[in-house]
Amino acid sequence: MPDVRGLDNLLVFAAVAETGGFTAAADRLGMTKAGVSLRIRRLEERLGAALFVRTTRQVRLTDAGQSLYDESTPALVALRDALARAGTARGALSGRLRLAAPVDHAAQVLAPAVAAFVAAHPEVAIELHTADRMIDLVAEGIDVAFRLGELRDSSLRATRLGSFEQAVVASPDYLARRGRPAQPDELAAHDWIAFALMRTPLTWTFTSADGRRTQRVRMRARLQVDSSSSLRALLEAGAGISVLDGRSVAAALAAGRLVRLLPRWTLPAGGIYAVYPPGRHVPALARAFVDAYRERLGP
Repeated sequence: MPDVRGLDNLLVFAAVAETGGFTAAADRLGMTKAGVSLRIRRLEERLGAALFVRTTRQVRLTDAGQSLYDESTPALVALRDALARAGTARGALSGRLRLAAPVDHAAQVLAPAVAAFVAAHPEVAIELHTADRMIDLVAEGIDVAFRLGELRDSSLRATRLGSFEQAVVASPDYLARRGRPAQPDELAAHDWIAFALMRTPLTWTFTSADGRRTQRVRMRARLQVDSSSSLRALLEAGAGISVLDGRSVAAALAAGRLVRLLPRWTLPAGGIYAVYPPGRHVPALARAFVDAYRERLGP
């Protein structure tokens, strides 16, 4: 019969390796840091080899630890998937899922999907991490990250879930002061707010509704932000004009806090992606959530 305690210790070892620390692994597993340390010490004693080099700043794998992680990960992922499939077969998903998404997308679009998923699957726990910066999926132990627009890191695996329209918007107050642009090229004379996380935040190509004309416009920006929620706040405060994700700005448009401009012109649609850490396996629970989210997003 397999040693269940040894398997538990191996799962704890994998959590430390993936999160890069004993405290982070303890948070992921719902254990104390002392409990994690004890499990690792027992595993090292059983194997007769040190698995981690511990310093005051970091925890990193030894050569023996790296070898154990590389060889055990496929089996551990297969075991987790087998347990998840067994739960699915009886109609009950279980386990902990760690998600990451931009702040605005999480608040406006993803959060309702998370709420619906945990309501439908009482044995599932979800950690939702929000940040507009690019999160290191491996270092932070993220199972799935949702990203919008262009994907810059080609080393990650990604699945396109849907798309969103990009809307040029401004507040009624700003338009009352500065006037309403009728053509894309008029935007160059307005106060543009640049979203720094975009590849080309100042250059935009517009296409007419009939598809016959294009205008490429270079904007002038006095303000630049790296957060979509901050961008929306600046827009609602009348600081200028910019582009926002059509889904996340829908509530502000409906309430009249923002106004959509240039209705006869369109910008290229952006993509919504599920991004996974490097490796061959995607946990079954992660696949189940992504499938549910794709269905919720619709065409």
